[in-house]
Amino acid sequence: MPASDRPYVTVGLDQETFALDVTHVREVLDPQPFIRLPDMPPAMRGIIDVRGHGIPVFDLRMKFGLPPVEQTAHTRIVVFEIPRGGRPVTLGALTDRVFEVTALDETGIERPAELGMRWRSEAVAGLGRRKGRLVIILDVTRVFDFSELSVAACDASPP
Repeated sequence: MPASDRPYVTVGLDQETFALDVTHVREVLDPQPFIRLPDMPPAMRGIIDVRGHGIPVFDLRMKFGLPPVEQTAHTRIVVFEIPRGGRPVTLGALTDRVFEVTALDETGIERPAELGMRWRSEAVAGLGRRKGRLVIILDVTRVFDFSELSVAACDASPP
């Protein structure tokens, strides 16, 4: 179970607020042009150049079954390092907005309900509160499946 005293990066997606464990977040970037590759997974927007390294970026809206939308002044790319096979895989996630790095309210973390959730339940680590509002805590190691992490590891590898 996640801990409420741990820092989280809070992001917005559609009308929901999500909390991402800060230990997996490398940085937050403004949007930039994507390089599209043939046969990319549907939720993958493309590759971006981050200081000379190709980073694959996935659209979290599409990952959670929402339609893609036009980017706004608030759109951000959250860059993650996710452990896979003893080494980190770096990838980005396009979000509607990033709010802050913060601890959650001290009311504790609840287990998510199994029924009625429109988000992928295996990716939801728990439910917390920030300033009294419900926040969905994501397990970023489960948001992206094995095949997507494999694509990310291959696409980001130097030639």
